[in-house]
This record gives sequence, C-alpha cells and structure tokens, in this order.
Amino acid sequence: MSTILDQLVQSPKLPLYYERIHAILEGEKDRRVEFYRTLKDGEHVEFINGQVIHQSPIKNRHMLASKHLLVLLDTFVRRHQLGLVGYEPLMISLSRNDYEPDICFFSRAKADQFDPDQMHFPAPDLVVEVLSPSTEAIDRGVKFEDYAAHAVGEYWLVDAESENVEQYVLQGEDYKLHMKSGSGLLTSLSVSGFEVPVRAIFDQAENLAALQRIMNPTP
Repeated sequence: MSTILDQLVQSPKLPLYYERIHAILEGEKDRRVEFYRTLKDGEHVEFINGQVIHQSPIKNRHMLASKHLLVLLDTFVRRHQLGLVGYEPLMISLSRNDYEPDICFFSRAKADQFDPDQMHFPAPDLVVEVLSPSTEAIDRGVKFEDYAAHAVGEYWLVDAESENVEQYVLQGEDYKLHMKSGSGLLTSLSVSGFEVPVRAIFDQAENLAALQRIMNPTP
C-alpha cells in the first residue's frame, strides 16, 4: 500500500486523483447507508467496493467442512474462555466493505466489548473462508487484501473440493503462506493452543475424534 501512496504523492495529478476518489467514496457511502437500511435479519449478503453481493446456495461438502471446523473451534474457544467464534451471517464491517465470513474468531479482549444487540463487528483475529466457485475470486482477491490491511492476524482458505487448507499469517502488511496441506496438523497462531488434524475438517470420524480430544484432553 505504501508503494501506491508514494506513487500518488509524487504525481502532479494527485489533486485530480483525490477529487475522483473522494467522489467515488461519497457515492459508496450513500449506497452503504441504504444497504444497512434494507438489510434483513439472516440475509446472506455482503457490501464490497460499492456493490451489494448476494451469496449463492452452497454445496453439501462446503456446508460440512464449515460445520466441522466451526464445532471444533467454537468448542475449544468456549472451553478455554478465549473469546468469541462467529459464523455467517455475522457481519464484519471494515473501513470500506462489509463481509460475512464463514467462520471468524475474536479474542476475549475484543469480545468483552461487544453488545448483545450488536449487528456490525470489527476486524477479527482469525477469518476462515470455505471456497466455492462463486466466491473464490473474492476470497483470494479483495478479501485477502482487505483482511490484511485491517490487521486480521490469520486467514484460512478451506478447499472442500480438494480437501486441503491454506493457512496465511500476517507479516507486516501482507499475508504469507504458513501452511498448505490436506493432512497433518493445523495449528493456529491466533487461537492459543488450538491444534487439529486437517482431516478433521473433512472427515466425520476424524472430526468426532478431534472433538473428543478437545473435550477430554490427555493430562
């Protein structure tokens, strides 16, 4: 981001760019207000770069992968009182865009500030998106950049088709690939102590075994 800003600052067209950017953002602001006004409870929709994006129905494999990981993460976080695990359609409202990630985690310090009737939430510490053909470009594109820009410490992309997980960790202003695998252990850097087999996201028997270990850890 600093490179782009440096280039703009050095350009004699900077005032013209500013006027154009300001006009675009003002127009988006009005559309965003309307988006909030017409948003219905439980509606699966996002506001991205001025556009309202409706979510398509998901495949069974997508739903199962998301549910398997959600159960493991939520159980672990609640058992150890680490914070709050959210899931779609909980809405994350960043400086420009509004997203409904499949799964997200807020540290206890953040979660303790939330109101019971709150509908818009700040940047989480961890975001998980389960890829689908209709969302993959966004998940790997604008969301990848936006979550990094708002200091989301970890970003996981779960591919339910190929049954693997990509774990990205924030280093400076950018995400770096920490792990990509369809096997082995997935260890979170943002959720202290959370470590599960990758297969537990895709296989029911592995999921139940991992859940049992969380509920009854070995001394």
